[in-house]
Amino acid sequence: MDARLYVNSDGTATIEYWIDFQNDSDGHPIEYVDIGTPNDNYDLDSITAEVNGQPVSTFIKSEYQGEGTGFAVYLGTLSIPPGESGQFHIRIGTINKILYKADKPDNYASVQFSPVYFDPDACHGWTNYQFTLFLPAGMNPDEPRWYPPSSNWRGENEPETGFDQEGRVFYTWKSDQANAYTMYIFGGGFPDTLVPKEALQTKPLININIDFEAVFAWCLVCGFIAFPIGIGILGTLQEKKRKLKYLSPKIAIEGHGIKRGLTAVQAAVLMETPVDKIMTMILFSTIKKGAAKVIKREPLQLEVASPLPDDLHFYEKEFLEAFKSENLRERRKKLQDMMVKLVQNVSSAMKGFSRKETITYYESIMQRAWQQVESADTPEVMMKAFDEGMDWTMLDKRFDDRTREVFRTRPVYVPMWWGRFDPTFSSPRPASAGAPSAGGGGVSIPGSFSMPHLPGSDFAASMINGMQNFSANVVGNLTTFTEGITKTTNPIPKSSYSSSRRGGSGGGGGCACACACACAGCACACAGGGR
Repeated sequence: MDARLYVNSDGTATIEYWIDFQNDSDGHPIEYVDIGTPNDNYDLDSITAEVNGQPVSTFIKSEYQGEGTGFAVYLGTLSIPPGESGQFHIRIGTINKILYKADKPDNYASVQFSPVYFDPDACHGWTNYQFTLFLPAGMNPDEPRWYPPSSNWRGENEPETGFDQEGRVFYTWKSDQANAYTMYIFGGGFPDTLVPKEALQTKPLININIDFEAVFAWCLVCGFIAFPIGIGILGTLQEKKRKLKYLSPKIAIEGHGIKRGLTAVQAAVLMETPVDKIMTMILFSTIKKGAAKVIKREPLQLEVASPLPDDLHFYEKEFLEAFKSENLRERRKKLQDMMVKLVQNVSSAMKGFSRKETITYYESIMQRAWQQVESADTPEVMMKAFDEGMDWTMLDKRFDDRTREVFRTRPVYVPMWWGRFDPTFSSPRPASAGAPSAGGGGVSIPGSFSMPHLPGSDFAASMINGMQNFSANVVGNLTTFTEGITKTTNPIPKSSYSSSRRGGSGGGGGCACACACACAGCACACAGGGR
């Protein structure tokens, strides 16, 4: 990554990038690069771009998928295929209104700039990173100023400096431990007499009334930071939310009546429950059926029964099949494939039925399940109700908190399957064995088992913490994992420019997302659209 910002003597700026894309072998072709701009005050005709030295010339504002302003670069036949690399070079010759009048000294102009960065779900690893700021020519040696970079910069704060062939002072920051998905901010100042006064913005959104040394320490932003970063954050949240919507909008075309007979897991899909929660529901259903056992939580290891019980649903079988893979990446890919089939199964089952009425119906089942638990008179009855209705109570968005509330003050007689979920807990023993129970006490069921008991708070904490650890181990980054499902079950509508255009890189692909932030004070934080 080599980024450069030139402040021109006429008050305009020129932005230039050289970016080496290395596309993962399981990624998608990099066909579009979204370039964000500080504002719409740029000259589209001043833009030139190349891939591996060969020119591309299609720059389309309407195809830009990021938040804020910008344009899309269509690579066409120069698209970078999976497993291959390519150098992308672009130059925006003229952009206006990115300079601001500094508060102190009052005869200085200021610029803050964040080079292009990418969706964190689309790229990984370190990159050699270089940013150079060129100030206007004509300064004495003691006149130019540089501002310390943002605190997240992974290089030296003090830049290299010198003069170029045109007599312009430049500052260069370098790092070999930067990444392509973090917003780094750099800046500098110069006497305002070097550019036309009308080129300076005089009403910054943030006024910082501090001394000049503090201005450097706090990275003076002469306006244009609070609002743009807010736009970027909002855009990022919107894009993240979109990636988590794995259910196709087609299911929203309402039919009539309730679709009965769905399992709790299928109902969770209908409600678009986060996939990590759905994975946890499937885990518990396989454990309760005796098909799986947690051997170790950190790192997660499951023991899959052989032969499998006969009453498993297809998604439970594929879930367990995925856990036979020791390779974490391969396992997650199989789990994503399982989720795709599950979503498609629910979509097919819902044809002709009302989604709204069906969700209301299964929410009522969930509430009844909780009522039976909460109204139980004894710990034994409470656990029996919780055990029988657990699949449905897990549909509750407040399952974690409600479980803690319900069991906070009561002892719990753990269910028969508890030892298969908690590897640190002893399994129930036959009542005839006469041995003390694992919890220091228990209740004997004639002809059956002595059921260990725990303080309710310990039981709830063990369950919730185990579920959270399981989700983190299995799913990892929730947005990235879900995006691998969404791109199949609810993809972004395709453009007429390409049959394979998509949102996000998918499946851990390379830096295919190129929604950029390139501006003074960052006018368009990478907000999504990701290609």
